[in-house]
Amino acid sequence: MGGLLGGQRVSAAAAAAVKKDASAYRWAAAAVGSQNAAGYQLATQVPVMAVGGFNGSDPSPTLRQFEAYVKAGKVHYFIAAGGAEARGGGRGGTESASAGIAAWVAAHFTKSTVGGAVLYDLTRPVEGA
Repeated sequence: MGGLLGGQRVSAAAAAAVKKDASAYRWAAAAVGSQNAAGYQLATQVPVMAVGGFNGSDPSPTLRQFEAYVKAGKVHYFIAAGGAEARGGGRGGTESASAGIAAWVAAHFTKSTVGGAVLYDLTRPVEGA
């Protein structure tokens, strides 16, 4: 943590990765909670979806809605937060919509670490997913 209002700090490398080809997507990335999303949006000046609203506990979008956005090619990256959120716990708890989204992403998409940030490329499913 340590970024805007407790959100993640955004490295230059992570910002560059999220910003690359951003104009091809409705959202260049998605992150759990507005604080995390805001840090990336401010660093990149491109749209970043706040999964779960302010702190990740709101049921918006639902997993079904998020899957539809991904299938339609509207979101490029999912930015995993540290700690429980990277494992699917999220700030909304293990039963929240954001936790379900984080778990679905981790199970189905390719992960890379860029400038200390864990990014899942939602255009690159893992083998067999």
